[in-house]
Amino acid sequence: MSILFGPSLLSADFSRLEEEIRQVERGGADFLHLDVMDGHFVPNITFGPMIVEAIRKLTSLPLDVHLMIAQPDRYWMQFKAAGADWISLHVEAGVTPELISEMRREVKTGIAINPNTPLEAVEPYIEGVDFVLVMTVNPGFGGQRFISTPLQKVKELSQRGVKVEVDGGINEETIHHVLEAGASLIVSGSSVFKRGNPYARTVLLKSIIQEFEASRGG
Repeated sequence: MSILFGPSLLSADFSRLEEEIRQVERGGADFLHLDVMDGHFVPNITFGPMIVEAIRKLTSLPLDVHLMIAQPDRYWMQFKAAGADWISLHVEAGVTPELISEMRREVKTGIAINPNTPLEAVEPYIEGVDFVLVMTVNPGFGGQRFISTPLQKVKELSQRGVKVEVDGGINEETIHHVLEAGASLIVSGSSVFKRGNPYARTVLLKSIIQEFEASRGG
């Protein structure tokens, strides 16, 4: 199973968003990660379905929409209709197995977990989702420092054959720890868009992933 890499558009320059999307596409991005925040579940506000719909028109890459919102049951279908290919919601937002089952009939579905939330919180959902999103920063803002303790969750899940996505503070140094822990989907925002050329940064991070896969015979 190939390891996929997705730049997080939260860190992109929205005044030239199409250009930045083109750069990461050329650099080999496998998907685009979109962080949706509502000012309730987390203390920041980003964007809603209208922006997802606009981005959908700019790219054929899968759109990975991470809902950091309260009452995701009321809104997830709007994001699906806007063009989301994958949608993840937080176990801390009070989701139910019934909601996950309903979503999975329509879209690839993930369950997300904060750094300090015990792994046991997602146990009722693991068999019913396509992936588990392990946060390595506290959700709400981009550009935070990587937290290493959630890597134990990544290891435990990956050893059980669960597809794990990791998001938060990932750069050319911390990505090695994430790879070793067994992540299948890797998200990086500030390291792609805030440190120079997004094309070159995507190429760099993808090359690290490819070298890791080659070393493991992947």
